[in-house]
Amino acid sequence: MGRGRVELKRIENKINRQVTFAKRRNGLLKKAYELSVLCDAEVALIIFSNRGKLYEFCSSSSMMKTLERYQKCNYGAPETNVSTREALEISSQQEYLKLKARYEALQRSQRNLLGEDLGPLSSKELEQLERQLDSSLKQIRSTRTQYMLDQLTDLQRKEHLLNEANKTLKQRLMEGYQVNSLQLNPNPEDVGYGRQPTHQHQGDAFFHPLECEPTLQIGYHPDPISVVTAGPSVNNYMTGWLP
Repeated sequence: MGRGRVELKRIENKINRQVTFAKRRNGLLKKAYELSVLCDAEVALIIFSNRGKLYEFCSSSSMMKTLERYQKCNYGAPETNVSTREALEISSQQEYLKLKARYEALQRSQRNLLGEDLGPLSSKELEQLERQLDSSLKQIRSTRTQYMLDQLTDLQRKEHLLNEANKTLKQRLMEGYQVNSLQLNPNPEDVGYGRQPTHQHQGDAFFHPLECEPTLQIGYHPDPISVVTAGPSVNNYMTGWLP
């Protein structure tokens, strides 16, 4: 169901009047731009608000050239007594106004991307804006995913380097432990302990074993010749004198 016809009369509410002016102004500027692009027409648009603020659009390189062409078509040739300095000032002023109009158009586009001032836009323009936002969102997500993958790859590379360094340090630690164990507990065969001599010293040839009893007896030994066989003692000992 379409909107009803709007009665063309002055809007008494100041806020509603300003909102309507902004919407209609943006729509008019946009239509002028579309007309110049689609039909290859030279379009010049000048708008003054109730506060005296200027809004303009010019499809050519300079508004002054378009106005001169307008004056030539309606009022004959323009006056030629304008000095060169004044012409440069006017050209600079027109260039400033043109850049200002472009700046405002970019501001409108930015507000539309933020979801503001969507009233003057048509359904087709809204669909185009939605596709643009979807494309931008996909690009942002793709860039974020690639950034996260790059970070993950870098972390994996650092992890591999740390593992290799850990293995190297562990191997060096084990080698140092084995060296310390050998220094603290050497092998008896390596230092010569427990070896039996393979040959006798040359001086051993001058010494000969003596032919004697294997053990040395110290003390009293009974003489077999002086042992008395007779007597009452069985142990061959004499009893002491009794009074």
